[in-house]
Amino acid sequence: MLQLIEYFQSQGCKIVFGTTAQKNEQSLDLQILGIQEEVLKLNDASFDELLKQIDPDIVLFDRFISEEQFGWRVAELQPKALRILDTEDLHCLRKVREKQYKAGEPFQLTDLLTEEITKREVASILRSDISLMISKVEIEILTNFFKLDSTLLCYLPFLLSSVVPKTLPNFEEREHFISIGNFLHPPNLESVKTLKTKIWPQIRKQLPEAELHVYGAYPTQQAKEFSNVKEGFLVKGFVENQHEVLKKARVLLAPLSFGAGLKGKFLDGMQNGCPSVTTTIGIEGYSDEENWGGLVADDWPEFIQNSIQLYSDKSIWEASQTKGFHLLKQFDKEAYLEQFTNFLEQLSTNLDYHRNHNFMGSLLQHHTMKSSKYLSKWIEEKNKV
Repeated sequence: MLQLIEYFQSQGCKIVFGTTAQKNEQSLDLQILGIQEEVLKLNDASFDELLKQIDPDIVLFDRFISEEQFGWRVAELQPKALRILDTEDLHCLRKVREKQYKAGEPFQLTDLLTEEITKREVASILRSDISLMISKVEIEILTNFFKLDSTLLCYLPFLLSSVVPKTLPNFEEREHFISIGNFLHPPNLESVKTLKTKIWPQIRKQLPEAELHVYGAYPTQQAKEFSNVKEGFLVKGFVENQHEVLKKARVLLAPLSFGAGLKGKFLDGMQNGCPSVTTTIGIEGYSDEENWGGLVADDWPEFIQNSIQLYSDKSIWEASQTKGFHLLKQFDKEAYLEQFTNFLEQLSTNLDYHRNHNFMGSLLQHHTMKSSKYLSKWIEEKNKV
């Protein structure tokens, strides 16, 4: 989201950032960037008044839940505004994979069809003028499996201005393993549990001097209790600058059992020359196994051996680092933003044509107006009592 804000600022746009979330000590102060911040109320006409005051040309929804809540109001009050959905990742894919994992069942795409979250998210994508996708794998799912028109989707991955720092610590100058990721994100928390119970004890037996440093905001009480100096399993919690700790680490561990989208930890790792050991879920949207900047395994015994090998073998480590640097080239900021600018210009010029050819989207928008609108207004009146 921050990259999109910076992009629109570079295009001379005045930005108003509205959110229903409460600020905390780790929230970014957008006013420093010259951005107007507004606190939004759910099911409240104050959003309508704000919308009229702003009179936006573009409205960007952060994930489908925001579009569900506010999209119908934008469509009704500002019909000429371009409505963009920033998906971040396919939530339904991540959620259903998690459900199947916890049930001990293998995931298949057909599992998506019966879930309410899938219907809600795909409906939101159809109602929007364009949806930003971070993973080509998810674009393929939407176009090939769900049969969505590709003109409704725009591939816009992570964007990098500079690829790799000029100087980085070498193999000998690094030590220890690292795990990093927000603990509020279920795939990250499950990954830490897997490391603690199934992976790290076996690595530690063969590498008794090595430590695993676990970083991430909002660690749960259970995660904090995992920390054990004698075991070399150290839960560090929130880190202000992830690049500094990744530069010092030798290997990034991420035994992800479910998830979706591109995982930012790997991009940070590759930028800082830190190869990784992860799963096929981890590399999804980035690469195949052969070209990955590290080693890949879905079987935990193999994962353990890969981790030990990557940590101990300098030649494999350096080859993996080089592959990671090569993968970074696919995230060139200037190339993607030029394409995105041209895409938005064409879409804005032909918006009526675009919408007329998205009949399913207009159909869903029509029924949303007739259902969500009046449910929201009923809640609004109820809250006045």
